[in-house]
Amino acid sequence: MKVIAPLTGHAHVVGLTGSPGVGKSTVTGALVRAYRDKGQRVAVLAVDPSSPFSGGALLGDRVRMQDHATDERVFIRSMASRGHLGGLSWATPQAVRILVAAGFDIVLIETVGVGQAEIEIASLADSAVVVVAPGLGDSIQAAKAGILEIADVFVVNKSDRPGAQEVIRDLRMMLAMATYGSDGWKPPIVSTTAATGEGIADLAAAIDKHRDWLGGNGQLEERRLARAQEEISAIAIGELRQRVGGLPGESRLAELAERVVAGDLDPYSAADELISG
Repeated sequence: MKVIAPLTGHAHVVGLTGSPGVGKSTVTGALVRAYRDKGQRVAVLAVDPSSPFSGGALLGDRVRMQDHATDERVFIRSMASRGHLGGLSWATPQAVRILVAAGFDIVLIETVGVGQAEIEIASLADSAVVVVAPGLGDSIQAAKAGILEIADVFVVNKSDRPGAQEVIRDLRMMLAMATYGSDGWKPPIVSTTAATGEGIADLAAAIDKHRDWLGGNGQLEERRLARAQEEISAIAIGELRQRVGGLPGESRLAELAERVVAGDLDPYSAADELISG
């Protein structure tokens, strides 16, 4: 990480999130094609649910992206979430850093698809794309938990299906209730049918427009600063957890836990003792 640190920062990181079944993998594969047509190098990190048996990604073959498997300027990697609830893997930020240093122009991160818990992608990506589709119940249900609030671009995929216009109308109504500054970014709504490639060029253009907007008003630097803070905090907390954990039954943590269970100590005082050493 020390070696590659000076090489990072030039690529645009795009996160794609949404509920299962909306076609995120198909949209991602179509976006890869669109960016390759522009001559750009593209990396894809596809974060999948973990297998309960092997711990690996369940969809490691990336069956929907086989068209790009032999392209030397495309890199596709599945990563297991290993139970991490934010829709991402713990190692995703470091993997993104390596791919940026490797010279890729665009890094696409496709998240697990756990719905309302996936807002973590907003802190990792420069542009967050939320994919929805008709026929999956209340299309705005996720708004209650904020997943739609993190979108920089909305994609209504499978727009050739009945109900697509109703989804677009609901999204427009939701956006109409939001407040945007004079120089604020109002998320566009892009209709796509990723299986046929329809609307993908418009989606790529919307993402590029958002990138230009980020760079023009300093938001890109702010997002990356926030991302670095989150990354540093996660690494520090992980290191702290590893240091205080020790061996089962032999650590200071286990001793304090016994005292809390016995009622001799409250959890807050125990935490203070653990941190102070």
